[in-house]
Amino acid sequence: MGQRRDKYPRYENLEIIDIAAEGKAIAKKDEMVVFVTNAIPGDVVDVQINKRKRNFKEGYPVKFHHYSEKRVDAFCSHFGLCGGCKWQMLPYEEQLHYKQKQVSDQLSRIGHLTIPEISPILRSQKTIFYRNKLEYTFSKKRWFSEQELVNDPGPELRDNRALGFHIPGMYDRILNIDNCYLQPEPSNKIRLAVAKFARENDYGFYDQKEKKGYLRNLIIRTTSLSEVMVIVAFQKSDEDKQEALLSYLKNEFPEITSLMYIINGKVNDSLADQEVHFYAGRDHIFEEMEGLRFKIGAKSFYQTNSEQAYELYKVAREFAQLTGKETVYDLYTGTGTIANFIASKAKKVVGIEYVPEAIEDAKVNSALNRIENTSFFAGDMKDILTAGFIEENGRPEVIILDPPRAGIHTNVIDAMLAAKPDRIVYVSCNPATQARDLSLMKELYSITKIQPVDMFPHTHHVENVVLLERNAEY
Repeated sequence: MGQRRDKYPRYENLEIIDIAAEGKAIAKKDEMVVFVTNAIPGDVVDVQINKRKRNFKEGYPVKFHHYSEKRVDAFCSHFGLCGGCKWQMLPYEEQLHYKQKQVSDQLSRIGHLTIPEISPILRSQKTIFYRNKLEYTFSKKRWFSEQELVNDPGPELRDNRALGFHIPGMYDRILNIDNCYLQPEPSNKIRLAVAKFARENDYGFYDQKEKKGYLRNLIIRTTSLSEVMVIVAFQKSDEDKQEALLSYLKNEFPEITSLMYIINGKVNDSLADQEVHFYAGRDHIFEEMEGLRFKIGAKSFYQTNSEQAYELYKVAREFAQLTGKETVYDLYTGTGTIANFIASKAKKVVGIEYVPEAIEDAKVNSALNRIENTSFFAGDMKDILTAGFIEENGRPEVIILDPPRAGIHTNVIDAMLAAKPDRIVYVSCNPATQARDLSLMKELYSITKIQPVDMFPHTHHVENVVLLERNAEY
């Protein structure tokens, strides 16, 4: 026991002095960095260490001796347990400050890049009810708060079922959500109604360990056009139960535009490889941006903050400096949102995306908006973007890319450099991998503009747009 206490000690009276990447607060003990969860600069805390590395330690607060003067009251009753909105106790202006700092630190320290002055981060006009998609999980193993356990009626009377979000770090425990401030109505009403119906009709909630239970997931998507998509994922087919629940939703919520379901008998919750079954309404919803309409299917990717997506895409278009004469490659195009958004300013836009269903949606979106200068290709980016592909489709004067958090494969970087575009506009949801990728291009391209965009208030996540311009000698 003594050895374990030494390995995972408790440090007293540590002052939080900064916030690092991924939103972790920073303190120091004997010149060693200690990363602390759920704390902000100015807090003085006792910290229980639960992870130890050579150059740092990580832990969580077990006692607050002094609260930071910057702290504000969290607005959500689930704060502190739910894995989302972890910065509710930090004023929004401070959130923006640390997000901007994160971009600067990542580009400078990880990428060792020479950068111009970073433009002030674009704030989100909405700080609550800004998401257009949420995915909830059913579980027969509800997570109980300490207060709930104090008033525990006992295992015999306790309702262990939950419909909500995963407790951080616990794949099999779900926090039951009463009210969520992330997505506008009717999101909360639908979730609560589904949970009530399932309890009253004795539907089984899924057990993540035993891999049993009828109800697995509930997905709700909304748009600025007041369209609503609801998808229920069942563990197995039971036509009577499916019909009862889906019919109830259809009748109780006539505002649902698209009602569908999935039968997922796999071990994991991933739905990308599952067939989506249509039930009522239509099999898609529409979003609108600058007069363009975009079709969103069950598996379509669309930026989850619609209003800020518009601001993000405007930045990308501005950085591209299009005159109408350029061939543009839109890499990781998804459903072609950026490609179609910029098409009127370019001669030709070529979109590439891994997911075939997304490419079909991209083509539909072009047709829907009578856009005729786009073409889309499905496949692995590193396999498609070859010298032969570039020769066939034309050398791009501009490349715009918005890759996943993992960033770009080195083969893709090599192909981009071989194409020698005049400008590269790199949109990223992860400044760390963005910095890594940019460092591989710094000999041939210079960073001339940087614009952070806040897409996710009350979290540490930040989008960043970088403009690269080809050096004259290259």
